[in-house]
Amino acid sequence: MASSSDLTPSAEHTPGPPESGSPSSPAPEASGVTEGTDSRGRVRLRRAAVMAVPATLVAAALAVLTAQGALGVQFAISGMPFTVTATELNGTGFEQFGALDNMADGSPNAGDTGGQVLVVTSAIKNATLTRLCQSVDLGGTNLLITAGSGANKVQATHLTTDSTELSGDAAFNNIEIGNDASTLTKAGVQGPKGVFSQQADTVRIANLRQTNYATTAGVFKLPGLKLRFSDSGC
Repeated sequence: MASSSDLTPSAEHTPGPPESGSPSSPAPEASGVTEGTDSRGRVRLRRAAVMAVPATLVAAALAVLTAQGALGVQFAISGMPFTVTATELNGTGFEQFGALDNMADGSPNAGDTGGQVLVVTSAIKNATLTRLCQSVDLGGTNLLITAGSGANKVQATHLTTDSTELSGDAAFNNIEIGNDASTLTKAGVQGPKGVFSQQADTVRIANLRQTNYATTAGVFKLPGLKLRFSDSGC
């Protein structure tokens, strides 16, 4: 609502006695229409400014979370799952917590999911993988990637995977189960506050198999990399 000062006419517009032969001054109602329009315009501007604040806060929060490594995946996922296997994974600095991945607006892969996939984010500060295989079903054929089958193993730093399924024979050292995801410290990634999580100093998984929707890494070294189309996946 406009203040009383907004509605007070300025001195130069204050109606005075009409001079002889001059046209009569505008009726008060006409002047009030102009002032009311200006007042409504100011109100609209203030409302627009207030509505812009939440969007600004969200953008600032995302920037802070990204800087802190709180967002495991910082891109819109395709919505197409892919399979990852390895005969052995060894890692130092392990964390795991629940998260939501989002597809691009209008993605044809959204189906009835609303464009979101509930995933388990696994973060490893430093990891090595033996005989890595990754495949994605393209409908009638698979895009297949293999690496680390020789003497040199696949190496990754700040590795995160967003999975809907994970299996293998696992062993952890100094594991903590039930942490708040926002307090994790082992891999340098924090999840949402109030979300269940776990972390450990080291992790070893033999016969690893994952169904993933996203993977990120600071450094990813793939010795003996081979990419090809195949009738079968991993």
